Amino acid sequence: MGYGGKLPEQRRARELRAGAWTLAEIATELGVSKSSVSVWVRDVEFVPQPRNRGHSSHRPHPLRLRKEAEIERCLAEGRQRIAQLTDKEFLVLGLALYAGEGGKGEGEIRFANSDPRMIVTFITWLRRFFDIDESRLRMRLYLHADLDVDAAIAYWSSLTGVPVEQFTKPYRAVPDRSMRRNRHVYGCPSISYGCSHTHRRVMGMVAAILSTSAFPG
Repeated sequence: MGYGGKLPEQRRARELRAGAWTLAEIATELGVSKSSVSVWVRDVEFVPQPRNRGHSSHRPHPLRLRKEAEIERCLAEGRQRIAQLTDKEFLVLGLALYAGEGGKGEGEIRFANSDPRMIVTFITWLRRFFDIDESRLRMRLYLHADLDVDAAIAYWSSLTGVPVEQFTKPYRAVPDRSMRRNRHVYGCPSISYGCSHTHRRVMGMVAAILSTSAFPG
């Protein structure tokens, strides 16, 4: 065909294209550039096929299977490498989270995140390393107005152990009908603890872990 070199890859590219693979998928599969694939298959009839929508008759795409296998390997590697955190490691983890997501204003600890794992990590960390008065904990939800606020409060209360009575008036956002993703059915909670002393202690340790003198040699 006059393309020169990599004849096996060219033949395979044409086979995959005839099987409705996209240029990007073929390039990834063969480890070649997308531009090369484009030249090799330009005269191959291509009929796009709808993506797998869960029908059992559709076999998962090889790229998808490889991606899922890699994710599983990385999860297993992560669990093995991290294992059980020591107290100091957990302390530093919480400080790192607070450095990125926590409130920096004087007078109160504040942390907001829509990921339940982050919220549980933070509240567990706060209770473990600081002598807090549970009655001073407050939670406030950011929740779209068309979602069930009572169900959301019950969910976050059960998850964190903060009583429903300590939830303040939620912020009800106007629903955006164009938004199809990233709508959190239970909203985004903000946890606050009013205590200047605790906030100063946290910020002091945050400053310590961000100091270059604390980095490994």
